[in-house]
Amino acid sequence: MVADTSLKRAVDRILPRTGLPVLLYFALVVGLMSLAAHLPLRGALALDGLAALAGGGWCSLNFWRCRHAHCLVTGAGWLGLSIFAFVEAALGRTLIAGDEQMVFVCILVAALLFEGLWSWARGTNVMGDRRRPRLAPPPAEAGR
Repeated sequence: MVADTSLKRAVDRILPRTGLPVLLYFALVVGLMSLAAHLPLRGALALDGLAALAGGGWCSLNFWRCRHAHCLVTGAGWLGLSIFAFVEAALGRTLIAGDEQMVFVCILVAALLFEGLWSWARGTNVMGDRRRPRLAPPPAEAGR
């Protein structure tokens, strides 16, 4: 997508979508979750929340820019998980038996399944694409 506004150009500068910067960003998210396992509960929950915030923020911006179907699910899911984990950190206890990282992975799996189904049904992984869905009947020919 062409960046047609200054805000979109700014997001494109700080949000690379390919190459080494993407790998480093994802490594940061995984690193935060790995580090969380070695901290006391409150710190672990805060790092899990930070990792979910980083992932959800990335995917939300990417959805806004590129409309990839999986980013709708991961963006909303991980941002929600980050709020939940930060609340847990403030409370000083987990409300889901310490399964915050498993929820993170489940959101990723749900997002990939959603995108697969979307792509199968629509013929594209882009949401809001104007192309006709694959399952729709062909348009009637003019003059019949």
